[in-house]
Amino acid sequence: MTAVNSSDEIAPSRMLHRLTVLIVCLVWPLIWVGGLVTTYDAGMSVPDWPGTYGYNLFLYPYKTWLFGPFDLFIEHGHRLLGAVVGFVAIGIVIAAFWKENRRWVRWLCVALLLMVIAQGALGGVRVVLSDRTLAMVHGCFGPAFFAICVILAVVTGRRWRQDSDAERLRSSTSILTPTKKLAALAISLVVLSYVQLLLGAMMRHVQPTTSAGHFAGIVSTHILTAFFLWAMTGLVWLRLRRCGDLTLSRPGGILIFLVAVQIALGIGTWVVNYGWPSFMTWVPGSQSFLVQAKGFVDSMIVTGHVATGSLILAVSAMLCVRLFHRRWQAKQDRLVAT
Repeated sequence: MTAVNSSDEIAPSRMLHRLTVLIVCLVWPLIWVGGLVTTYDAGMSVPDWPGTYGYNLFLYPYKTWLFGPFDLFIEHGHRLLGAVVGFVAIGIVIAAFWKENRRWVRWLCVALLLMVIAQGALGGVRVVLSDRTLAMVHGCFGPAFFAICVILAVVTGRRWRQDSDAERLRSSTSILTPTKKLAALAISLVVLSYVQLLLGAMMRHVQPTTSAGHFAGIVSTHILTAFFLWAMTGLVWLRLRRCGDLTLSRPGGILIFLVAVQIALGIGTWVVNYGWPSFMTWVPGSQSFLVQAKGFVDSMIVTGHVATGSLILAVSAMLCVRLFHRRWQAKQDRLVAT
């Protein structure tokens, strides 16, 4: 019995892959700038939408933007960068329907464009209505969009086609097929990463009506989940090493490092916003610490915590997709062998 030829074996379009890599390189800075907008409370520095103080978005005087107040600079810059991402997403859809032979990849590109439109609309309605809840939804939707961008960059790359070569998989006897339990752990890693983002967003966009007890519960859950996520990344990495596949084990190792950095940035974010935690009273000067208006370094710590969370989600999603692709290819390989 022979397996039916898969469209995955067709050489991917270089143009499409380059565009997906470009959008990945644009979206993470976009998340950084969006995080700065929230950190500096600059979301309403431009009160109208889709224009900027009555101007077309692209015709707003550049001198006023570049040399005006910093909150105007980052808010208008966030909109401009978002518009560039939208244009690249349009290019991705055109390239997909022109060069891409896999139907599911085409429709994933369409979904990407729809997500760009939805995210832009969320940001605009948030400004028009001056709604804090919409700002939280807007902030949670961005990391999911970033993860889809990373997945597209992976599935349109040359390595994805090389991984689809059944002959190479048959000759690589040292590579073991990932188990169902490992696949379930990978899915859990993605879900847990996103739950952490949601909890962080609830803390970052805390509502005025939120009680002290409710907020303390969110904080405690966020902290416990962070260490549980760290432990899970270690477990996943150990299981990935047994497979002998560096394309899986290396991202697993990167995740351990990223979560460790995220925990450190989380502690720094708490200190910047609320002062030293009670269990760190041994730190010199912590008893007399005074929370002040955020400076540049403080804002980078807080925003870095937000951006690193998005990176953890994206790497987790990439790892999950690669792992399931490896399992699918192992199944195809067995069909070829029979």
